[in-house]
Amino acid sequence: MNIPYDRLSPEALRNLLIDIVTRDGTDYSAEEIPLETKIAQAMQVLEEKRAVLVYSERDGTVTLSPV
Repeated sequence: MNIPYDRLSPEALRNLLIDIVTRDGTDYSAEEIPLETKIAQAMQVLEEKRAVLVYSERDGTVTLSPV
């Protein structure tokens, strides 16, 4: 199920993005990327409609999925 990011409160959206970008195995770069940068990058792909938030009823998780 897609979650329209623009219908979430700023706090709820930020918390979802923090959860997504801090999951184990999501940082594959050679250097550490600051949390705020990761959140901004995730927000940018949502705003540019290159990805959507998807809720999995099976797992009870939300992911950022490419369009």
